[in-house]
Amino acid sequence: MQSIDLNCDMGEAFGNYDMPNDEILMDYISSANIACGFHAGDPEVMQRTVSMALKKGVAIGAHPGLPDLQGFGRRMIKITPAEAYQITLYQIGALSGFVKAAGGKLHHVKPHGALYNMAAADAALAKAIVQAMYDFDPALILYALAGSEMINAAEFKGIKTASEVFADRTYQSNGQLIPRSEENALIADEASAIEQVLSMVKNQYVIAANNQKVVLKAETLCLHGDGLHAVNFAKTIAENLKAEGISIKAPVI
Repeated sequence: MQSIDLNCDMGEAFGNYDMPNDEILMDYISSANIACGFHAGDPEVMQRTVSMALKKGVAIGAHPGLPDLQGFGRRMIKITPAEAYQITLYQIGALSGFVKAAGGKLHHVKPHGALYNMAAADAALAKAIVQAMYDFDPALILYALAGSEMINAAEFKGIKTASEVFADRTYQSNGQLIPRSEENALIADEASAIEQVLSMVKNQYVIAANNQKVVLKAETLCLHGDGLHAVNFAKTIAENLKAEGISIKAPVI
């Protein structure tokens, strides 16, 4: 039976803020990428989100981002490969502490926002992020954009990868995501998003914004948990995948 991982960025809040979406979303996903404090999240939120994921049987990943709380880690900030290594290692270590204390094991790493997009195209940054993962725990899985420099760097290093595709983002003809700053970066129509998901998962290609067919590997599908209709969207995606005979499960370490 064909399978796909459904991952979602979570724990992107602060303090005792209520996170009802996160807990409900975990009923439909198989992997959670938990913010580690640089772009969002804090120790209290990290601990609570880890606890939720363990309770629901969801694989836990670190979601390191640029040190940019005001910009939610989505602003392009120039950093060196050495800095990319340092901030990645720091954040993996922070989240791993909560996971270990709760009796769990860290499963994967997925960079966030601008760090993700920069490293997708920049081989030096990609290599630094992969090296930080390798030095911390070479068994960790890298979740990264299908066909990106991060996937290349991880495969070269011997780190297991999960090639990521996006349900609600549009693509350029080179396989990169259209930047959020552009008007057509997000797919707002649910039916269109589902059509794109099924195409990527079943047929391993996506139609870019210029109508060009782009072949890609789809091993993990990102669902954004911060949208107005995030829970309903996740439920609909999960139901449509299961109706097509596609099971939902996290990659095996």
